[in-house]
Amino acid sequence: MSLKLYNTSQGIYLSLLQLQDADELLQLRLRNKVQHQPFEPLREDDYFTLESQKQLVSQRLEDARQDRAYMFGIFLLDGQLIGQVTISNVVRGVGQYADIGYFIDHEVQGKGYTSAAVGLILEYAFHALGLHRVQACILLHNEGSRRVLEKNGFQAEGIARRFIKINGQWQDHRTYAILADDTIRFSEK
Repeated sequence: MSLKLYNTSQGIYLSLLQLQDADELLQLRLRNKVQHQPFEPLREDDYFTLESQKQLVSQRLEDARQDRAYMFGIFLLDGQLIGQVTISNVVRGVGQYADIGYFIDHEVQGKGYTSAAVGLILEYAFHALGLHRVQACILLHNEGSRRVLEKNGFQAEGIARRFIKINGQWQDHRTYAILADDTIRFSEK
């Protein structure tokens, strides 16, 4: 399954990560290991291996085939992988929602790439996947992620106490969500 979504004005595209991207994904994770650790679960050393990244990509490709999750790489137009954005935990039936998560190379933070990538993935989630709601949970002190979500029309909904074990500690997260209907209202502003 191959799919690309473009935002040429921001200089990026999204592409479902493939097995041939595993080495570049590993290099991205290694380059950002220290900077991202305060915002990530503790990872075993074997997570930072090519085999582990191949297994992750392979699992996510199967998840996409099963309509459970979609892991996209964020690429510059020249093909350089600079981040990842994932729709996961897809719920169908009466729910029609999913979670979103993302990260960007610390060397290109603050250039609007993450906000553009989230905008692209929302279009895909609402139009191609037909979801009703996309939700995110972020650490209370993660100002960069807060700005990304708010720029894309997400609304804060509350605090999930001790929600996810990040950097070895159960930590509170602020929940955000956007509805398909919100994107229409948000784009009219």
